[in-house]
Amino acid sequence: MPMEAATLERAYVQVYTGNGKGKTTAALGLALRAAGAGMRVYFAQFIKHGRFNEMVALERYADRVTVRQFGRGRFIQGDATDSDLAAARQGLAEIRMAVGSGDYRVVVLDEANVAMQCGLLCVQDILALVAEAHPGVELVITGRDAPVELIERADLVTEMKEVKHYYHSGVMAREGIEK
Repeated sequence: MPMEAATLERAYVQVYTGNGKGKTTAALGLALRAAGAGMRVYFAQFIKHGRFNEMVALERYADRVTVRQFGRGRFIQGDATDSDLAAARQGLAEIRMAVGSGDYRVVVLDEANVAMQCGLLCVQDILALVAEAHPGVELVITGRDAPVELIERADLVTEMKEVKHYYHSGVMAREGIEK
């Protein structure tokens, strides 16, 4: 059976998950590819906060790439604080507008899987975003431990699997490589 050509008649969902390195990097690569093709990109980061080198690089494409952070930049252990929850709710509201507007061709929800795992978001909210997405939007959702419901709904799922990592040999995050 011949492969059907991709159309702009519906939104597509990509999920990058797993315990290996490269989920955000893969999403950044797609964002860069889309920007290079003249598409507008909305890159939302949950949990993370700060001026990371990848965000500095994306600033060069500010005419095509909108970057927003909806986190406090800390590892969440135990219950999320009211500030953590408020940041995630704000992110969800802004992303809902981005996916429904038709203004963005690619919308990335970086670390949204982790935000769901921490109780900042629920899978029903993310699935509702998918259902509300403007036709032609490519939704990219990253983070470890993607929920089964999201994996089932996704059109493409890539699992990054750690086979070997130099961190376990004492090599800390390096400027321009991991941070």
